[in-house]
Amino acid sequence: MIIEFTNTKRWKVLLMMGAVSISIFFLLFTRYLVNELSARELTEVKKIVHAFEQLNDPTIKNYEEIRKTLQSATIPIIVVNEKGRVTNFRNLDSTKIYIKGEKSKIDSSYLNSQYKLMKWFHSPIPIKIDENKYQYIYYKEQQAITLLRFFPYIQLILIALFLAISYVAFNTSRISDQNKVWVGMAKETAHQIGTPLSSMMAWIEYLKTTNEAPTENLLEELSKDVKRLEIITERFSKIGSTPELKIYNIYHTIHESIDYLKSRISDKVNIIISPESDQDAKAAINKNLFSWVVENLVKNAVDAMNGKGEINFFIRQGKTSVYIEVKDNGKGIPRSNFSLVFKPGFTTKKRGWGLGLSLSKRIIENYHNGELIVKDSEIGKGTTFRIRLKKPVQSPELHTEKIPSRRNKWDLRD
Repeated sequence: MIIEFTNTKRWKVLLMMGAVSISIFFLLFTRYLVNELSARELTEVKKIVHAFEQLNDPTIKNYEEIRKTLQSATIPIIVVNEKGRVTNFRNLDSTKIYIKGEKSKIDSSYLNSQYKLMKWFHSPIPIKIDENKYQYIYYKEQQAITLLRFFPYIQLILIALFLAISYVAFNTSRISDQNKVWVGMAKETAHQIGTPLSSMMAWIEYLKTTNEAPTENLLEELSKDVKRLEIITERFSKIGSTPELKIYNIYHTIHESIDYLKSRISDKVNIIISPESDQDAKAAINKNLFSWVVENLVKNAVDAMNGKGEINFFIRQGKTSVYIEVKDNGKGIPRSNFSLVFKPGFTTKKRGWGLGLSLSKRIIENYHNGELIVKDSEIGKGTTFRIRLKKPVQSPELHTEKIPSRRNKWDLRD
């Protein structure tokens, strides 16, 4: 379906834009932190430079403050002369600067490696020794600043990896759900058509074996099967299109569906509409699709009761909605599965494809702007499903007028 594809594509674009926006924000914020910390570090290095310049100034007599400045400094530094030879260093790793076993002998390879590293990261700051002589100080930034410099790029890689995994997972899940729906719809179609078709084939075989003219009862039964096939065809033709909604009496519509089902399910199952139900409740529905939902809920209840028990329909009107509750006394549903039972492919039966409830929920919510939920369930005692439909704004006399519904979001033609 083009609309669903467009919506999916829009969500992907929004997700990508969100990820890029977050990445840019963190990149700019991290850069701000790095600049702030680097500026403070540079200020401290300049204090060290000033201290070295004072040490070489013969006019300075108070060296105590200079020593305190140098001793309090924590930034690793290396001082080199104009020829690039190391003349001084401070705050380097004491466990590496000296050769093991010889505490007074400096490890020149480690010192040179640190000098090259500092030279690569920062430009030197000159130390004025006298009018014509300079030395140069290199420094190594704190590890926290270095990590902050590379953190945004690591973050970008992680976000990109997350988006890639999410995209693959989303596509895989979507394809899996579509496959389940397609398989389920194929089996549901075969199942729906199979019952009236088998009946018609039986009547044809009967006619072949008798010379009698078709009786009125036989023709009536064939007409019912043909009508059933028409209903099935219309139901499946509504999938993927916007159905026409008309105002119907909900009590009578459910009663018709129950009358059809009673002869096609176990005689040990009793289906009743509560005498306390509101028989005047009306709602804007597509009659064939709504009857399909009723049939699916009844079949689900029959399976839950193992073909023996009672199914009770209760209809009531609220201020703005009509509520239909379908209660059985079957095995019940764990609370953790209340939402899962509506997922395509979810089933607790050994044989089945888990499409009935999923299809019913989409028919009610996407076609009728209503709601289908598991209202209540208790293990071993039964389950109650609740359908909520909006009460019609129009008067009952306008029952043939088409009422616009929300665009369907579940199109099998996609």
